[in-house]
Amino acid sequence: MKTYLKVTFNSEGAKPSEIVSALEGLGFRPITGWYDFVYDWGNNATVEDAIWFADKIYETLHGMKVYFQIETTEGKGREEEE
Repeated sequence: MKTYLKVTFNSEGAKPSEIVSALEGLGFRPITGWYDFVYDWGNNATVEDAIWFADKIYETLHGMKVYFQIETTEGKGREEEE
């Protein structure tokens, strides 16, 4: 399972480099393409895990004045460029 994350920055919010560092602290990896980041769960994640993780993303980004969109998929999901 993988969770993909798209972030929309705000010029009145945190610096992009600070946001990237915070997301890398959660285990996200920056990618190019449709989404900005990917988190690889491996094989043992559940829907409940994905909901818990969405809350962690929210808590991490709260106050940084960014918008985010997530998509969690099983299997290959979207192709990303590295």
